[in-house]
Amino acid sequence: MMQLDLTRIRELLSEYGIPSAAIGVLHDGRITEFAVGVKDVSTGEPATTDTVYQLGSITKTFTALAFMQFVDEGKIGLDDPIRDYLPDFSVADPQVTAEVTARHLLNHTHGIEEAFGDPGEDADVYARMVANITDAPQVFPLGETHGYSTALGYALLARLMEVLDGRPWDDLVRERLLTPMGLSDTSTRHEQVDPDRAATGHLLRSLDEGPIHTPLPHLPRSYGPAGNFAATLRDLLAVAHVFLNNGEAPNGTRIVSPAAIQEMTTSRVPVPDPYMFGPEWALGLIVCDWSGHTVYATDGSTVGQNARLRILPGTGTAIALLANGGPRETFYQKVFHEILTTLDAPILPDLPKPDPDLVLDLSRYEGVYERPGTRYVVHTEAGRLHLTLALDPMHAQFLGKPDHLRYELLPISETHFLMPPTDPLEDPQTVAIYDFRDGPARYLHTNCRVHPRAGR
Repeated sequence: MMQLDLTRIRELLSEYGIPSAAIGVLHDGRITEFAVGVKDVSTGEPATTDTVYQLGSITKTFTALAFMQFVDEGKIGLDDPIRDYLPDFSVADPQVTAEVTARHLLNHTHGIEEAFGDPGEDADVYARMVANITDAPQVFPLGETHGYSTALGYALLARLMEVLDGRPWDDLVRERLLTPMGLSDTSTRHEQVDPDRAATGHLLRSLDEGPIHTPLPHLPRSYGPAGNFAATLRDLLAVAHVFLNNGEAPNGTRIVSPAAIQEMTTSRVPVPDPYMFGPEWALGLIVCDWSGHTVYATDGSTVGQNARLRILPGTGTAIALLANGGPRETFYQKVFHEILTTLDAPILPDLPKPDPDLVLDLSRYEGVYERPGTRYVVHTEAGRLHLTLALDPMHAQFLGKPDHLRYELLPISETHFLMPPTDPLEDPQTVAIYDFRDGPARYLHTNCRVHPRAGR
């Protein structure tokens, strides 16, 4: 059985102000699980390997698997226009209305702004989201670049499945996916989670204060197929088992065909910022390159909980980490490094170093890049490039941060920059500023999300 230095994990939890972490390893068909810390700082109750954590956007991988079942059954094609099945679907761009496909939704190249308003908390939430986006603009033209869709893309997939199946999303995904896989500890809505087993989300404003309860214990129902699942380690690793075993669950049930797994892992689009998570996006998965080894990743964050899953097909290994604090990329990287070195497996690559000899025309990068709720200003000071992020005032006040955060951008290449942290509670990030076909850059891409130049 694999051993893990739990003292080291406790040290890391303290260093990062994270109350608990549950860590699981699937290797050679066997699962090893660990849990360290407390699931709620106010009660001090210890986390266990049976504690249920929120998965955030790892939910998207479950949803993608469920959708591929319909593809396997011949009920829909990945490249069929979704309007063939949703005749009431329309957005502001008539070309997107006519041509957007499930593949665009799965790999985040549809470009539709998340302008779905408040569709409510009732069972018809995904039908309402379709009805609410008739005026939704494009962030970018269909298929032009990758730009992460937090909720809308996978909500449209859920609505497609509701129409094809005839049942509400929560019912069909349980009957078609969760129950056949034996995932009795996975929930699709927060009301389904046993409160005695649930981890409580925490945020960190300062290490001196320590972690505090999140003000948002769960995401809205509109995020359901994109971010509302909660699960234990073992249930999450069952999903990894499906990818490592050509579509078969640990209980022997075939979930999707080997062809579906092949399609999900090989149908890829490039990610403009290849360093932070991975250089390509597949269907419900990120594709990473760890020193020449292909690794599949899926990550998730809610407000106060975080989840990470890495699948290493070359070694038949998967690693999962669930935490009720963060997100801190360097925390998960250090934990995974401890595990991977023990297994003699490929390890995570470091972020690239800046190139001090690179000479750039900084004027091509300067400008405002924005989406509703997010505004980046790239500007030059003393011959060096900087980025200023405008925070929502209420968010800034709660976290005790200024409403404008300023960072330096250190060039890695003509289109990629390292953004060092200015706060000890932050990690280094990378930023892509790219597409110079008109002269100035068209897009800024960071944390998987794309922001177009204002006024273009």
